[in-house]
Amino acid sequence: MAIKITDECINCGACEPECPNNAIYEGGVEWAMADGTTVKGSYTLMDGSAIDADQRNAPISVDAYYIVPNKCTECQGFHEEPQCAAVCPVDCCVPDEMYQETVDELMAKKEKLHL
Repeated sequence: MAIKITDECINCGACEPECPNNAIYEGGVEWAMADGTTVKGSYTLMDGSAIDADQRNAPISVDAYYIVPNKCTECQGFHEEPQCAAVCPVDCCVPDEMYQETVDELMAKKEKLHL
């Protein structure tokens, strides 16, 4: 499953540079599928909707760092554990129960993000 950042986030920013998928953004910053990936053109999100990879999307949070679930692979294929959780000083990077994914599904997502 994807990782989420809880309300306990202290906005230290330690997690952002650790994400191999560039799925972590500072609160209030717009995101795009193309950021830090090789995705180009139309991209189908987990909910079945399609967006342009370069399209800037509304921030998921305005007050704290956030993780885009469509880009989070729990670092599968890159590291042994989610790096955001490994470096978080307040342990606010936790599994997001809204996005149940198997290791195989996370690896397939990684392959779509990094051709």
